[in-house]
Amino acid sequence: MIHELKEIIHQAVINQKKELKNVLATVVYLEGSSYRKPGVRMLISEDLNSVGSVSGGCVEKEIIHRAKSVFIDNKPKIITYDGRYKLGCEGVIYVLIEPFFITNNFTNHFSNALLKRKKFQIESHFIKENEAFGNFGSVVTFENKQQIEFSKNFTLKENSNLELFSQIIEPSFKLIIIGSEHDAVKLCKISCNLGWEIDVVTSLKDSKEIKDFPGASSVTSNSPETIQFSNIEENTAIIIMNHNYVQDLKYVIKLAEYKPKYIGIIGAPQRREHLFSDLFEFIPDICEKFLESIYTPAGLHIGAETPEEIAVSIIAEILSVIRKKEPFSLRTISGKIYN
Repeated sequence: MIHELKEIIHQAVINQKKELKNVLATVVYLEGSSYRKPGVRMLISEDLNSVGSVSGGCVEKEIIHRAKSVFIDNKPKIITYDGRYKLGCEGVIYVLIEPFFITNNFTNHFSNALLKRKKFQIESHFIKENEAFGNFGSVVTFENKQQIEFSKNFTLKENSNLELFSQIIEPSFKLIIIGSEHDAVKLCKISCNLGWEIDVVTSLKDSKEIKDFPGASSVTSNSPETIQFSNIEENTAIIIMNHNYVQDLKYVIKLAEYKPKYIGIIGAPQRREHLFSDLFEFIPDICEKFLESIYTPAGLHIGAETPEEIAVSIIAEILSVIRKKEPFSLRTISGKIYN
């Protein structure tokens, strides 16, 4: 969700420069099921434009309408939206609508958290009622224990009887693409739409620039002998697309020094046994857990043919592995979908 929050904060700063007030709407509680979970947000500006979403697009108009009073009196409120009668979602969402002001202090701490890939916490205080006004609001706590309120008027009182919604905001998911061919470009372009942070590693013989990879955060040239990875054990996936078995093997041997959750390798199925055999030869004490993190050929079997479709199959497999979900058709589910 960090990429959605980045977009919200970016637009809020732009609005403030235009001297437009901002209001933040956050889903803080859910009874039953809904399109999205608590913790989703949308920014509403004084001219009633918005950024972000709290549903599939069916709830936003009503929230914008009911946020108008907050612009007038600066009083935060909690509202509900019953999707059982309007959407068929079989759930009631509770939405906290609060004044939203970005200070320089917040911008500095937020930017630092993004740069250092540090998580932070957002706590929202509210009551479970409909159209209720009160001392509601959200507080952000950064790594250094620095706490900053979203609203200048909100102060959390001791012994408060308010409900609490707490959310840990993790750093952006990182995808490291090792390769520079056409399929690597397509994977980079499609995965950036998910808000992922994408680092591309090309070979020294075929160096490329960031303009060659739309959506990439960085593009560097390196080799398996000299490359150094950092903080790839969590929240990171690696996809190797060199189309060169020797280079692929060298990179996997290098990655054995780390503990990534997902290593995908493009190639034919018959290369898998060859790869594992060579790994045992070069790393006799290689651990089983590392071998289990290797997915080759990379991607789910969905009949993908084009580079774009193959990219979708790879992204789907990464999500299923990182979120520990076994892929299957949603039409087989009779209960909640997005758990």
